[in-house]
Amino acid sequence: MTGQPDFAELRLDYVANLQCLELKSLKQYVWSYRNEGAFHEAVTNRILDDLVTAILPRYARITARFFVRGGIFTTVIAEHRKRGWKGRPPELEAAIAPPSIY
Repeated sequence: MTGQPDFAELRLDYVANLQCLELKSLKQYVWSYRNEGAFHEAVTNRILDDLVTAILPRYARITARFFVRGGIFTTVIAEHRKRGWKGRPPELEAAIAPPSIY
């Protein structure tokens, strides 16, 4: 690790089970990583593990797109499916859903 700061765009897709995630809590949780030194993959997996522990979703996926460092972009995707859940990930549901009429 170089000790230089990393910046990333995080995308969270999840299908709630019994609990939802409060956005303010998520923001504060992500901010807690500001001064931690860790590898991109480790951070992404830890965020997913903590999310799954907190809200027990049917499905969750974290996509972390880390900005360029040394000419290399890093994208890390971590995914969780509740045992027995046979639904489709959220982006697939949107792709096959009929268009809304307003």
